[in-house]
Amino acid sequence: MDDVAVVIEGPRILWTGPAADVPEADQEVVGDWFLIPGVVDHHVHIGLSDPREVLRGGVTACRDLAWPPEEIFPLVDISQATDFEGPAIVAAGPMFTAPGGYPTRAGWCPVGGWIEVSDREEALAAVGRIAADDPAVIKVALNAEAGPVLSDASLVTICEAAHERGLAVTAHVQGAGEAERALGAGVDELAHCPWTERLSDEAVEGLARRTAIVSTLDIHSYGRVTPELEVALDNLRRFTDAGGRVRYGTDLGNGAIPAGIDPREVALLSSAGLGMPAILRAMTLSGLRPGAEADLVGLRGNPFEDPRAFESVALVIRGGGVGRLDR
Repeated sequence: MDDVAVVIEGPRILWTGPAADVPEADQEVVGDWFLIPGVVDHHVHIGLSDPREVLRGGVTACRDLAWPPEEIFPLVDISQATDFEGPAIVAAGPMFTAPGGYPTRAGWCPVGGWIEVSDREEALAAVGRIAADDPAVIKVALNAEAGPVLSDASLVTICEAAHERGLAVTAHVQGAGEAERALGAGVDELAHCPWTERLSDEAVEGLARRTAIVSTLDIHSYGRVTPELEVALDNLRRFTDAGGRVRYGTDLGNGAIPAGIDPREVALLSSAGLGMPAILRAMTLSGLRPGAEADLVGLRGNPFEDPRAFESVALVIRGGGVGRLDR
């Protein structure tokens, strides 16, 4: 259907349908756009980016995956206001890691962006402390290439304690065997598609049954072809073939990732075998239907005909308010 209308009342969509049948509204915004729901980036570090540019680039909601709690959780609360100049933010707070483990020496993460736990008791206490801040998820570091990693006992304790509180666990896995450890411990999501090793078919099938994967493909390439990217693409192709759920995420703030929608990430999802319907499911939370949040993005082109349409964002509406309109 080419000529359609969406009616918004407050922060929700009230009506969608043919433009000829649109009910009367107080204000009209008319243009030649391809409308999609607001885009969600499931892996960002918003403290390393400009929230205004993120919103203007078409991302209306994002999930921060490691930052000091005293900084990120107040920003989460502020971002829920409809007049906030940026996306709606949810956050994990600090990353759980072993003493001296990633990201304690990574450089990009400020002090307070991680919690070091050495045993089950410390793991249990840390989950309770962060759960009090109402995080979106609990994030754990399993980066064997950058230092010590959580013990099996600590990792299982974190997963069990988080699940008892209704919280999912996402994991940064890097290094041989760490994806399998995450799967065995009950991790719900991988914060990156694994790129350091080709996973076995058995591991891929297990992950597809029990976890989701956040893509973050462009951080391995920035438009180039690299060995790391090729490994990640192979793992993601087999994961999706096995029925696994992919979530769009960029690791915004780490490296040359553009604020807003990253067209290169979209192109790489296509290279991994996802069709446009699957790509849009990975990028959005809901369809344009009555009752859904009034978060919309208008593209200048049709992504089903040309994926490069994501390079040209013309309209952004977040929470019913027009965030950007280029005529």
